[in-house]
Amino acid sequence: MKIKILIPIYNDWQSVFKLLENIDSVIADLETEVSAIIVNDASIEERPEFHFSLNNLKSVNVINMKENRGHARCIAAGLKYINEKEDFDYVIPMDGDGEDRPEEVKLLIEEAKNYPDTVITANRVKRSEGLVFKIGYQIHKYLTYIFTGQNIKFGNFTCLTRSTVNKMINEATTWSSFSGSLANLAKDRKSIPSIRGVRYFGPSKMSYINLLKHSLSIISVFRKTVLVRSIIFLAVYLFLILQHISVVTLIPVALIFIMMISIFYLSGRENINELNNSLENVASNDSIK
Repeated sequence: MKIKILIPIYNDWQSVFKLLENIDSVIADLETEVSAIIVNDASIEERPEFHFSLNNLKSVNVINMKENRGHARCIAAGLKYINEKEDFDYVIPMDGDGEDRPEEVKLLIEEAKNYPDTVITANRVKRSEGLVFKIGYQIHKYLTYIFTGQNIKFGNFTCLTRSTVNKMINEATTWSSFSGSLANLAKDRKSIPSIRGVRYFGPSKMSYINLLKHSLSIISVFRKTVLVRSIIFLAVYLFLILQHISVVTLIPVALIFIMMISIFYLSGRENINELNNSLENVASNDSIK
């Protein structure tokens, strides 16, 4: 079994180096070939020298991008690179800041051995962020479920089969939303319980605006379903308030229209041509190990 761990990064080298150390320790007793591929999303901070010893990871390669394209597109380009350039059985995308815990890499691999032809997701059962962010994240999950019917409890941290990777890099939605695209393409999934880790260094880069954008990007993958549900909701709601129409009672209607406009705007990010040509953004490759 050959595993590629895909780690997107922008500037946070200190965290990635610590993550690599921890992964190397966790996989020590696995009879599995594990390598790491870091996609450097045009970091402006110079990469420091790596002075640690990695005994169990077979290799660690860095793909340096010319232009910053953002987290989701960084992962999409990494999947395309691995699919075209690497020999692999599974890909495990994970964040490089410690929030995707390296201890759970081993659990994903063990579950993949039990279900070799199935996508394994790390379903979040506990988060480490502050109360306000947790509330915002719950709202995001509820909105996604209400408007799409999809109960998406996972993010990027998954174990993808080779066939799933091939499907994802040929799907425009992958360029905009990893978890939305995966939920749409891989209906039959297994999961492990996942506890969201604490960042190794510095504050989280996920702002409330980015969380909202992330949520709407996922919802936009299922925009046809969202449109039908929104029309049904508006029809029922307007019928119920027909005798009590006011500025206040029309607020939900306005919010639905704003959401629909935002969703269809974000759906413009789903660009299969950009995904197909994403490797043209690769500036260079080099190896840490």
